[in-house]
Order: sequence, then C-alpha cells, then structure tokens
Amino acid sequence: MSEHAGRRVTRRRFIFWAALAGLISGAVFLAAAELFALLFARSASPILAVGGFVIDIVPQPFKEFAIATFGEYDKIALLVGLGLAVVIASAIGGILQLVRPPLGVVALVIAGALSTAAIVTRAGVTPLAFLPPVLGTIAGSIIMVLLVRRLSAWRASVVTGTPGAAPGADKNPDAGAGEDAEASGIAKPIARRQFFLLAGIAGASAVIVGVASRAVSMTVASVANIREALKLPSPGTKVTVPQGAELDIPGLSTLFTPNKDFYRVDTALTVPTIDPETWRLVIDGMVDERVELSFQDILDMGVDEYAITLTCVSNEVGGELVGNAMWLGVPLRDVLKKAGVKSGADMVLSKSVDGYTASTPLSALTDDGLDAILAVGMNGEPLPLEHGFPVRMVVPGLYGYVSATKWLTELKVTTFEQDEAYWTPRGYSAEAPIKFSSRIDTPKLGSAVDAGRIPIAGVAWAQSVGIERVEVKIDEGDWTAATLSTPINEDTWVQWFLEWDATPGTHYVAVRAINKNGDLQIEERAPIAPNGSSGWQRSLVRVN
Repeated sequence: MSEHAGRRVTRRRFIFWAALAGLISGAVFLAAAELFALLFARSASPILAVGGFVIDIVPQPFKEFAIATFGEYDKIALLVGLGLAVVIASAIGGILQLVRPPLGVVALVIAGALSTAAIVTRAGVTPLAFLPPVLGTIAGSIIMVLLVRRLSAWRASVVTGTPGAAPGADKNPDAGAGEDAEASGIAKPIARRQFFLLAGIAGASAVIVGVASRAVSMTVASVANIREALKLPSPGTKVTVPQGAELDIPGLSTLFTPNKDFYRVDTALTVPTIDPETWRLVIDGMVDERVELSFQDILDMGVDEYAITLTCVSNEVGGELVGNAMWLGVPLRDVLKKAGVKSGADMVLSKSVDGYTASTPLSALTDDGLDAILAVGMNGEPLPLEHGFPVRMVVPGLYGYVSATKWLTELKVTTFEQDEAYWTPRGYSAEAPIKFSSRIDTPKLGSAVDAGRIPIAGVAWAQSVGIERVEVKIDEGDWTAATLSTPINEDTWVQWFLEWDATPGTHYVAVRAINKNGDLQIEERAPIAPNGSSGWQRSLVRVN
C-alpha cells in the first residue's frame, strides 16, 4: 500500500472514532440534562421539549399523515425520528471537532441553545427550567473536548510514526498546529488507551445516569400503583344496558371498547403522571368566584355512570379513531355552578397539565339535556394513565379536540373572541360538532371471504342525536335497511348488520346512516381539516 493510501485509511479510521466521540458527547449532554431536570425542573427534558416543539409547529397535513400512518404509535415514531437525528448530528459534531476545532463544540452549544429555547417557551415552565439544557451542554462540551484531544494525540502519533515524536514533525494537515504539537508528545499506546478509557467511562455513565434519571422523573410506577389502589365510589345512578344492545357477530366492534384498545390521540410525548392527592382543578375567568377543587372534592359531589362514544377529528371515513366507553363522573354544569358563570361568556377554555388547551362552547357544558362530564373512571376502573388519569373531560356531540381534554387542570370561562385553543390557529375550527357517520367492520377491506350467506356488519354513531337507520348497498343494487342493535342512548354508537348471499367475484359494499332528525349522512368526501371528514364508506370485498 502506498504512503498516500495508508494515510487515507488512517484518516477514515479516526473519522470513525471522532463520530463515536461525538455520539458519546451527545449522550452525556442528554444524560446530564435529564439528571439536572430531575433536580431542578422535571419538565425540562431536552428531547421531550424539542419533541413537543416539533408537534406544535409541524404543518397540519403532516400531523394527519402521522396519525393515519402510525396511529397511536405516532409519538413513538416521533421520538425514534428525533433519536436518529440526535445520533447523526452528534456524530457530525465529533467529526467537526476533530477536523475543524472548535466547530464540534459550537454545534453542541447551538443544539443546547435550541433545546433551552424549546423548554423555556413551553406552557407552565418553571424559573429554573433553563438549567438542565445549559448544564447538559457544558457537560457534553467538556467530554467532547477531552475525547477529541486524546484522539488527536493518538492520531498524531500514528501519522508521525514515532510515539514520542518532537512537536512539528509531519503534522496532520487536518488538525490545528497547537493540537498536533501537544498530541505528538504522547505515546501512541498511552493516547489510545486514554481515549478508550474516557470513552468507556463517559458512555457507560451517560447510559446509567440518563436512563435512571428519566425513569425516576417519570415516576410512572408509583402513580400506576396509586391508580391500582384507588377505589372509586359506587355510582349513584347506573346505565341500563338493554337486551339486544350487543350483536354477537365475529369481526364486529364490541359494544364497549376495551381500555387497552381505545384510541389515543393527543400532544403529550410522554404520559403525564399525576398524583390525585396533589391534583387540583382551577375554575376562573368570567366567573363570580375563582374555585379550586381537589380530586376528593370531585368525588364528594357524587359520581354517576354515563355511556358516551368519543370521536377524534382525525378519524377518516371508515377509520378507527372512535370508541365507546362507560364513564364514571360528575356533570360539568354542576362544577361550573360552583364558580358562577357571568353573562357574556360563550366558551370554556380547558387546559391540560402539559399545556394543551381546548375550546368548548359553554352551552355544551351547561345544557341540562347534555351529559358533559368530568370523568374519573372508564369501563369500571379509574381512568388509565394514557386516557387522562386522574380527571378528564368527556362531552358528547363534539370532536375530542374541542372537548375531551385529558389530565385536566384548569377551566377558564371566557369567549371565543377573547381566547383561542391549541388547534384553532393550526387550521381547525374553533367549534366542531361531530359529523355523524357509519363504518363497515366486517368483511374487512381487501379481505377474501367464502361464497354463501355472510353478515355485513359495523357501527354507526350520531352523538347527542342518535341513529334512526343504517342502509347498505351491494355493487349497483338498491339501498337496503340493515338491522340495528338496541341503542343504549343517543350518545353511544349502535351496531348494525345485514345478511348477504355473497357470490364469487369482486364486490363493492357501501354504507350510510340516517340520524333521528331525519338527516342523511353526508355523501361528499371532505378532508379531516378544518372540522372532520365526511363521506360514505365504500369497501371492496373479494368472494372466493
């Protein structure tokens, strides 16, 4: 191998080690930030703050794409993407520090400044929230300088070919003169040993400290144990589920969606963990008196059962972002009465512990004919952590983004003119009544079924109004009325089915609903934004 080729191989090898040094420095930055966040401000995690910032600024079409593509795993996909970005950026930083010092440290400082900005601009930020990313940046920069200094010394000794070469002998043109001069005086075995020793200690420490700090900060286990031990009071009134409310058809959605299968769409990268003992709900704004309620205060009002279907505005035609549950809670109108609503108010701005806000028409919360509630239980148990424990809002007839605030912490009585919620400036309507719809659950889209008599079945919903009729159309045939299950109430979905004599070939199955006001489900297709999708579902079925 020629001398030039040998130098090229050597340069590539040290570029690899420089990338490793950058990765370790980035890990130290994140681990130190997590540790200091645990000590000073638990919400000041750089990766979560940047993730939250990305969620806030990403254009609405990309949000819809993420939800449609990843479903309930969209947060995990975002975190994985951010993790890959951190890995790539850290590796590049290490290489820059080796070939053009101090650009690697400059890049790390810029990353720290961006993280700090993302943290201090979040809702509910504490005065010391800036410390974790700043101290993490300092720690990561120190490790980067120390690692690359030892790497430069090792490289200089290899290039000169003399472990103890005098300064200035055959310097590496990619490094600064001062760096090579210092490095060339260190023996190759010693410099290499020092690099790997520091890299090993720093890398292992970053993993241990980072993982332990995040685990302690999340405190999921302790809050989960509190939730498991929590005994909710028996409801004063219970929902009667009539005979025939659930059809026994394979592939059909169950009457009540199990908690583990209930859709989750929110802006929280990690599930907030809230001790019900310390939780408080503040009611203020256009009220006669500011009120602060504890979890026990809510329970002392007396809880009742409510069967209510929830729908996400991101639900596409035939989508699965809809679910039905048995909720335990208290009427929101009774909660608002404690504060006294002033005239002129027309909206309640609800706020989550993570800063998310929703704008709900005041009339939807105070109408005696609507069961808008503060929920504390779901399907016979305390709210799951991911579904708003300890308290969330559940409002029939409105899409979740304007009504179903989880991890609730504040109700501000105000006006639509004065305040706007999280999604309003992002292209969604301030008020969003649910567009009633229907869905085919079986046969599944694109699936093959055997010829013969089979059921076509699904669900339909028209929260706060109720479903009067569901009709099915096979290919170019007539619309045929399906058989409905017995509805629990007007706020829940109903199941439906139609027996079909399926013949071999490819067929199109369409469904539409009529609500109890006599309105026909909207046929025209509409996108999710600004106030929910519409259209009749039409599925392709292959019959063998």
